Amino acid sequence: MSEMNVNSISTTEAPRQGVGSDRHARRRFTLQPVPTAPAFPVVIDEAPWLPPVFDEQRVASAVREILAAIGEDPYRDGLKDTPARVARAYREIFAGMRQDAGEHLGRVFEHEGEELVTVRDIQFYSVCEHHLLPFFGRVHVAYLPGSGKVVGLSKVARTVEVFARRPQIQERLTAQIADAIADHLGAHGVSVVVEAEHLCMKMRGARSGQSSMTTFAHRGACAQDVHVRQEALAALGRFGSYGTAAGAP
Repeated sequence: MSEMNVNSISTTEAPRQGVGSDRHARRRFTLQPVPTAPAFPVVIDEAPWLPPVFDEQRVASAVREILAAIGEDPYRDGLKDTPARVARAYREIFAGMRQDAGEHLGRVFEHEGEELVTVRDIQFYSVCEHHLLPFFGRVHVAYLPGSGKVVGLSKVARTVEVFARRPQIQERLTAQIADAIADHLGAHGVSVVVEAEHLCMKMRGARSGQSSMTTFAHRGACAQDVHVRQEALAALGRFGSYGTAAGAP
């Protein structure tokens, strides 16, 4: 693939009309094609094309293209620094693209008990991959320790962040958290509940301002035994009616 300049918008001034029009000279913007993702030989999770480092300049260039495409002047005072600001924000918002949950869940403590462990109300912020708009809410986790392993409270929250700080859908986010805890801790059972509000539903489309979404993921004993699942959900609170024999998925 041939290289592209960072600033891929070319500008020309429109013909001036009348005296004193210099301050209001309009610019015509020529949009250049945004390159597709290169085939970097780096494998992180399920993204083999992912470059090894965050490309801040490329993000800034793409933001300028978007501003010009909607009819804005990306070089006016209020917007000239916006592409760089967005690029810096994206570095943080999508930091999970280059992180592995195993780094956090690999730090375990020996524990002989097998009683239920719960972590509730883990706040998260993510970005919907369909519209690149935020969705946010809380994650609740319950697990039955296996192989004599438990993990520190903060490591569960950091695991949530690893998967939330990526382009996501809520269903996959819920499943990834459950899979990571089951796999890395060898837990006998895992239940994860995610409650979230989606701005793609609130500020566009249906514009349903009061809507929210709840997703569930169960692994091991929590998936196989309705009584274990019900106990886990009851311990997490507000979900006791889900997972009963009549309502089991």
